[in-house]
Amino acid sequence: MAEIRLVVGLGNPGPEYAETRHNLGFKVIETLEDALGIEVKQRKFNARIGEGWRAGRKVILMKPWTFMNRSGQSVATAVGFYKMDLHDLMVVVDDMALETGVLRIRAEGSAGGHNGLADIIQKLGTDEFARCRVGIGARLGDEAVGHVLGRPESEEKPLLNRAILRARDAVLYWLEFGVDRTMNEFNRMQDQ
Repeated sequence: MAEIRLVVGLGNPGPEYAETRHNLGFKVIETLEDALGIEVKQRKFNARIGEGWRAGRKVILMKPWTFMNRSGQSVATAVGFYKMDLHDLMVVVDDMALETGVLRIRAEGSAGGHNGLADIIQKLGTDEFARCRVGIGARLGDEAVGHVLGRPESEEKPLLNRAILRARDAVLYWLEFGVDRTMNEFNRMQDQ
């Protein structure tokens, strides 16, 4: 059986969320659809998925079609269905702990306050899976929810658009070379 890699972009379904900061994971998946020639439209695992090939591996792109805080069940169901090793899972998320447009690849780690990641960790029973974090800048307290669910300001858009493309490139690199080489390549190349 061919090796399978699963790339999950987190976001919220529905047109009212489409252009928000919290949907950067979905945006990265959309750029990967174009790069890989994969359409993410099949309904499976309470998600939208698409399948294709890259570097001799089957690649599955996924957008959980639940709200962000309930992303874990879709991911855990897909991982179980495909009998996947968690080293073959990459989750793409927005991250308030990083400056706008900054990218960080990690092999494992805590949820860092991200509810979507927290739910995935809880459902998988481990935090040992790769993630690509895309910075959206920080807000404190009550402003945080409005910030993540808000649309980027005009000065943020070029930074976020560049970060989405760099995240796409990082995922493509990960598909071929794995997480350690991807961290070495992309975490040091911040072109701010």
